[in-house]
Amino acid sequence: MKKFNIRKVLDGLTAASSSSSSATAQPGTPRENDVVQETLQSEHFQLCKTVRHGFPYQPSSMAYDPVQKILAVGTQTGALRLFGRAGVECYCQHESGAAVIQLQFLINEGALVSALADDSIHLWNLRQKIPAILHSLKFNRERITYCHLPFQSKWLYIGTERGNIHIVNVESFTLSGYVIMWNKAIELSTKTHPGPVVHISDNPMDEGKLLIGFECGVVVLWDLKSKKADYRYNYDEAIHSVAWHHEGKQFVCSHSDGTLTTWNIRAPAKPAQIITPHGKQPKDGKKPEPCKPILKVEYKTTRAGDPFMVLSGGLSYDTVGRRACLTVMHGKSTAVLEMDYPIVDFITLCETPYPNDFQEPYAVVVLLEKDLVVIDLGQIGYPIFESPYPLSIHESPVTCCEYFADCPSELIPALYSVGSRQKRQGYSKKEWPISGGNWGQGTQTYPEIIITGHADGSIKFWDASALMLQVLYKLKTAKVFERARGKEEKPSTDIVDEDPFAIQTLFWCPESRMLCVAGVSAHVIIYRFSKQEATTEVVQLLEVRMQCEFSEVDSPDPGGEQTPTLPTSAASSSPQEAEPPNQLTAGVNSSEGSRDNIPCLQVRSSPLKQSPGYQVELVVQLVWVSGEPPQQITSLAVNSSFGLVVFGNSNGLAVVDYVQKTLLLNLGTWELYSPSDPCQRQLRSPRKPRQPSGGFCDSNDGSNNSEDRCKSPTSGSTSPCNSDDERKQNFIEKAKMSRKISSSGEQKPDLEDRSRRGSPWLCKWPAGSMKNGKLAARMTQKLNVHRTKSDPHRYGKDNAFTRSRSSSVTSIDRESREAISSFYFCESFPRKSGSLASPCLLVGTTQGSVTVVALSLQPGGDQKLQQPLSFASCGTLVQLKGGILTMALLDAAGTLLPPSCEAWYDPNASDEEKEKEKTRRRRPATPPSSQEGQDSQFAVLCSDKQAKVVAMPSQTSIYKHNITETSFVLRADVVQMTGAYCIACFCANGHIMTLSLPSLRPLLDFNYLPLTDMRIARTFCFSNLGQALYMTSPTEIQRITYSQETCDNLQEMLSELFTPVETPEAPNRGFFKGLFGGGAQSLDREDLFGETAAGKASRSLAQHIPGPGSMEGMKGAASGVVGDLARARVALDERGQKLGELEERTAAMMASAESFSKHAHNMMVKYKDKKWYQL
Repeated sequence: MKKFNIRKVLDGLTAASSSSSSATAQPGTPRENDVVQETLQSEHFQLCKTVRHGFPYQPSSMAYDPVQKILAVGTQTGALRLFGRAGVECYCQHESGAAVIQLQFLINEGALVSALADDSIHLWNLRQKIPAILHSLKFNRERITYCHLPFQSKWLYIGTERGNIHIVNVESFTLSGYVIMWNKAIELSTKTHPGPVVHISDNPMDEGKLLIGFECGVVVLWDLKSKKADYRYNYDEAIHSVAWHHEGKQFVCSHSDGTLTTWNIRAPAKPAQIITPHGKQPKDGKKPEPCKPILKVEYKTTRAGDPFMVLSGGLSYDTVGRRACLTVMHGKSTAVLEMDYPIVDFITLCETPYPNDFQEPYAVVVLLEKDLVVIDLGQIGYPIFESPYPLSIHESPVTCCEYFADCPSELIPALYSVGSRQKRQGYSKKEWPISGGNWGQGTQTYPEIIITGHADGSIKFWDASALMLQVLYKLKTAKVFERARGKEEKPSTDIVDEDPFAIQTLFWCPESRMLCVAGVSAHVIIYRFSKQEATTEVVQLLEVRMQCEFSEVDSPDPGGEQTPTLPTSAASSSPQEAEPPNQLTAGVNSSEGSRDNIPCLQVRSSPLKQSPGYQVELVVQLVWVSGEPPQQITSLAVNSSFGLVVFGNSNGLAVVDYVQKTLLLNLGTWELYSPSDPCQRQLRSPRKPRQPSGGFCDSNDGSNNSEDRCKSPTSGSTSPCNSDDERKQNFIEKAKMSRKISSSGEQKPDLEDRSRRGSPWLCKWPAGSMKNGKLAARMTQKLNVHRTKSDPHRYGKDNAFTRSRSSSVTSIDRESREAISSFYFCESFPRKSGSLASPCLLVGTTQGSVTVVALSLQPGGDQKLQQPLSFASCGTLVQLKGGILTMALLDAAGTLLPPSCEAWYDPNASDEEKEKEKTRRRRPATPPSSQEGQDSQFAVLCSDKQAKVVAMPSQTSIYKHNITETSFVLRADVVQMTGAYCIACFCANGHIMTLSLPSLRPLLDFNYLPLTDMRIARTFCFSNLGQALYMTSPTEIQRITYSQETCDNLQEMLSELFTPVETPEAPNRGFFKGLFGGGAQSLDREDLFGETAAGKASRSLAQHIPGPGSMEGMKGAASGVVGDLARARVALDERGQKLGELEERTAAMMASAESFSKHAHNMMVKYKDKKWYQL
């Protein structure tokens, strides 16, 4: 047969390319007659981060700009997250990774100061879409404990652990020579050190007075001009925070014993008031019992009523186990608001940024360890605002993730319409108060959807269009099952200790809206989408019995030639016959011997009310077999045209008709191979099987070292058989495997007769019947094959981390467990050199085998109920190194041939509407035909080691590319880019690569992110148009792009944080206050802290580091944000003045010219009629 001709492309490869990263064509293939013209080139690809969504992981500090209305959150890992209105958010990172201990906005200046735990402070420029550091200052001899930046000031106060206060100019980021030493601030008679500085603030009415709080309980009012302490306030308990009254005559301190002390600034002898908000008041007038520390207090005044006092902590010690609380004291009322998580920080939002005016508080932003809450102070009961941010990603831990870019446009409105009914009630009626920034102006507007599966069994659909993220709809799969009320009611059939409903993997068809999810308890649930409510009296249940017990198996070497062999029989022909005596089953004892035909979870027996959205169509559960738990599902696929769902695990695969609720096929992995298949596995000596652990974890088996994980999961070669007769006899014995079908009217496939003829197996099944929601069919398969020592990762998408050991000692020491790792429905040529394409199922395994199963099905309609459904194994298509990750099919022009699917229709609609929908329903495309000797399709196959392109129907391997030798691929997808297709791969060594199709030419190889967490491995996914994402932390999704076009347009697509806003006018001092000096006193800090008056600071105290910044940042680095703005204003005034002077000079010149013209005219008239001699 004539082989398919295609040109070998080597563009983009350098001379130093190794064999592990080169694409090789089939030897002898001519380069002419190129059929596919590839358009993708290396210049179409570039990798960069785009946006980060979710709650900041491990938050540590918070700040708010009341004019720009921007919120900043710092984390313990040195990250900064900035939030504005819905859809406006930004992420940036300190290079050191040290924890952010405090943040200070330069209010309405577009800048932010951050103080880190490594004793460095940084100035961020927020006037650009990607914030950059303008200046940094690293303290060498003192630890930073507190920072304070007064409103509209350029001088930053830095408190240290030694009790000293240094002053920094935020324009130049240089230290002033003015220093407040601790020994001058405290009483001379004090014999002990006052401890670190825990608070700094200036008097709201007098900028020349600085209030300094030391940890020991001493508060000092420092006069900046005279450089001495005016007053000192002493209390026995340690101080945590201080808050001023806006008139500057009183301040409040919170202490470690749960008390609040109020001080008059002119009465330092004793507090004016001492209260314990949560302490029990003794009747005999004694001091209340101490409470937990009040970590922070804020004191805010109103014009029309009593002031607000907001505090965190201070609960009584007898409230053991009580959740963290925020206390709001207003007048005589005290409200205690319980929080779900511990409080990190809180900020009271006020109407004015000026500290010397009535504050008029209207909301409180509370930063919790795992949530952000905004409380409305203006409504009774203090309701919370409904958050517009996607901060609930981690509501339950994310276990799997899928990304769909450029999906059908009607999906997002449909999901939003059903999800809007799920919203909680009781939120504040006011708009979200954090409303700064502007959205980006990007041109890419295609719909994007992200689906996340969670540990509690929930599934969330997110709208990810235009670099935003908004939850659309939430589905709770656990509603299908009965819940144990307590530990004593927990069923003994559970195979996981925690989270039995956790989502293992999912498959979603956007066109038909079919959703199929697989859980860790070996269950599969099929959902249909409906816009109408429905009540299901009995949840349809299908129980499947899959068990395959192997002795040790040798896998063939995919790289070399080998003699095909067949296994010997290891199971009896009777399904009722007992297991062989030498078969030992771990974890089975007398008490557990009754665990047979029992599912891990109990499906609910009561009627299930299903809201509009995704509604249960069928539940499939794998059952225990003779005390052995079912293996978790490793791969999943749905074909809506034929109403089929296929799933597989380490035992084999099963095909279910979810329309007829029937089990059609139940195969062991070994049964996929034909009798003469060179990839057929051979049995080895029996070994004691191991009981797999039921729980899941985020790491590999401890027995596997890093070197083992980088090895290909293939084993050595098999031993040859002696003759063809022996092969046939062995296959006949194998074909006598029991297939028990106990439903009425069932037909048993005649496998034995077909095996005697030496043909591949062929199964025909009629449409089955349901009885009480359960299929009575029980399919059993037993063959002695040993389990692998390293169990598959419970949450891995296709168990990419499953690795078998490889040893060079003897073949008996090699262990392997071949599991199903990938499925792909397609219309192709199941047999070599076939001429007509037909429905097929490609099956990939963890041993690198790709087998073809031919399907003979009727695509929907009444014919499906009458026609028998048949499956025929066509043997191995190709063998690859490593486990199969993804498969796809291209036509002769290189265009993807997606699996056929039907258009969505509402299953609960009226009959008339259903008829209309049926007329619009998509049919499978006409199967392509192939002329004899010509190939018309490409099968694209990618494993965790290499990729291959196979021409169909000749089944000739056209191209092969070894992706990696020292690592392995975690995720691979066939994606669309600029109208063409390519393979995108993410390796465990951190490399992201793309390969052209069909030539497998390397287009991108970027060392992006080494694998440091299993979370990245199980959530990383690619999508079309150059989009990808992964869970960068337990609470955050990081989106990236590998498209050059998106990288070029990223600046336009990103949102803007800073918007020009006028600063509110300062409060009116009033006539009498201005006359008698009762208003706020200003201070010329430049004269006090400048180099002329204070001198230079010691160079060894801190080191100045210029920030990298972009173009805006470089400009700001020369002058500082504040100084740059001031100079711009001066330059603008000077320009206006010069324009005015120019206008005046122009007017004067015009008047002079007009006068000269008039004078010349008069002279001309005077001498017009005179002769020359009369002059």
